[in-house]
Amino acid sequence: MKTMADHKQAADQLIRYEKDKATKIATITFNRLDKHNTATIGMRARFGELVFRANIDDDVKVLVIRGEGDNLGSGGDLDEHGDLYLNPKPGEGFLVDMEIEDPDVKYPPPGSYRYLHGLTDFYAKARSGNRPLQEFKKISIVEAKGYCYGWHFYQCADADIIVSSDDALFGHPSFRYAGWGPRMWQWLEMVGLRRFSEMLFTGRPFTADEMYHCNFVNSVVPRDRLEAETAKYAHACSITRPTDVVVAQKTFIEAYKQYRGEYMGSLLTGWLEGMLPLMKDDGADDVNLGKNGTFQQGIGKVVKNHDLNYPPEWRLSKEGRKG
Repeated sequence: MKTMADHKQAADQLIRYEKDKATKIATITFNRLDKHNTATIGMRARFGELVFRANIDDDVKVLVIRGEGDNLGSGGDLDEHGDLYLNPKPGEGFLVDMEIEDPDVKYPPPGSYRYLHGLTDFYAKARSGNRPLQEFKKISIVEAKGYCYGWHFYQCADADIIVSSDDALFGHPSFRYAGWGPRMWQWLEMVGLRRFSEMLFTGRPFTADEMYHCNFVNSVVPRDRLEAETAKYAHACSITRPTDVVVAQKTFIEAYKQYRGEYMGSLLTGWLEGMLPLMKDDGADDVNLGKNGTFQQGIGKVVKNHDLNYPPEWRLSKEGRKG
């Protein structure tokens, strides 16, 4: 089994970090083109570390998060965990995700509530790489394009500003296999109850234009103008006020988010996600836990096959949306 050091070493080739000391603008670029920038365990951990580093670095005032190629990213690499969710082998668990590699630490056994909840509760923490932008006291800008799904959708909800191309799609495949995702509270706050309920219950992705009218996205431009639009926002943010003022502003905003229950929402979703094994199937072929379901065939395969059951304009796949 890979160690976290192995995961991080591999991630060094998949995440690029650059900064311009003169402008105080840093950039994190996801670079896993063959997988639509899908985030590995190591990439998520590395992302959390880079955000924390930029938060302290006096040479950074603005952090831009983007993806190489056609997509911001299609979420986490679901196949990495294999059968760990419901069919683990003896002695297996999620210790590597939590960067615990002490052989004397025993992971809770399969069948216990703590087996899955240990991971889902960890996802509520900034150090897991799922919500580090919530604790980031500088200005964060996401450059959204193509797929903005799953884990990458988390980062969109947590960023200060989103600049999007007109072909971007926002959502989470988990709405169609588990029924929830770790950042649901924040999505609900950002998208609004009525529209987020539609996304959650239908599982359909929302377009950039729809997200603009939900007040989730700040600017929507054609793809060929995306980088210039992002650079315009980053430049304006970098010169507007001293960094100390920005940190004070962000502290005020973070206090407001905690008043609205942002972190409590993460804890509640971790609790909810830990209930997954208790969800009863409606039938033998249920998409979730049935004999041909998610955890028997693999999440990615089930989501892809099930996608074809929806109207073309509601499908997650760009190819599928062509009908």
